Amino acid sequence: MDEKNPWQALRAHTAARIALGRRGVSVPTSAQLAFQLAHAQARDAVHLALDGEALARDLAAQGQDCVPLHSAATTRADYLQRPDLGRRLDDVSRARLVASEPGVDLALVAADGLSALAIQRHAAPFLAALCARLAREAWTLSPVYVVAQGRVAIGDEVGELIKARAVLVLIGERPGLSSPDSLGLYLSWAPRVGLLDERRNCISNVRPEGLAYAQAAYRLHYLLSQAFSRQLSGVALKDETVGEGSVAVGRNFLLAK
Repeated sequence: MDEKNPWQALRAHTAARIALGRRGVSVPTSAQLAFQLAHAQARDAVHLALDGEALARDLAAQGQDCVPLHSAATTRADYLQRPDLGRRLDDVSRARLVASEPGVDLALVAADGLSALAIQRHAAPFLAALCARLAREAWTLSPVYVVAQGRVAIGDEVGELIKARAVLVLIGERPGLSSPDSLGLYLSWAPRVGLLDERRNCISNVRPEGLAYAQAAYRLHYLLSQAFSRQLSGVALKDETVGEGSVAVGRNFLLAK
């Protein structure tokens, strides 16, 4: 018979693997099978290709233009083995941005990162929540640049090329064993190639099971307002939001560099 853990009631409050019980000297078969399934889902999320056309349709349905771009990593294998290639654009994408109309307040970048599933599921609904807040003010926004095989720092090059005052990168975070579709948000003031990691703010675990879209948009709007007011971002800019979204998690670190 499986022996129950007295803390098992706590499992109703978290997706973490706690209070699994045991069978003899091992975990129950059901817990072992659940672990193997979660591990397979995490591996699949890393290798899943982003459906850029489907994402573009989702964005167009809410009135947002979409521009496809690609990093210098031509294949998924290159992307995983050469992180540096995922941090810069390929020649075609760079030329496309050079020819675009420059000068916006905020560049919007959606990169598949280490979980295209996160971008596929959460980029459009999160941007809808964010843009609803920004629409109340006079923000100028770029189209959503959807970057295949991209990492966080690729937003610096996008922002610099289009002369954006700030850049927001939506990216699929490294999958965990309970969160294969976690979306990360990275904000940088005055983006440029070579920007150090300490110049970015991060809000992580954006998804219905983690930080809700509305809460994430509330926190990001605060950071954006402060970044434009103080003309800085990163470790010098702290998340001091209270009230709405106060249970959310906002951090100044990188998960998918």
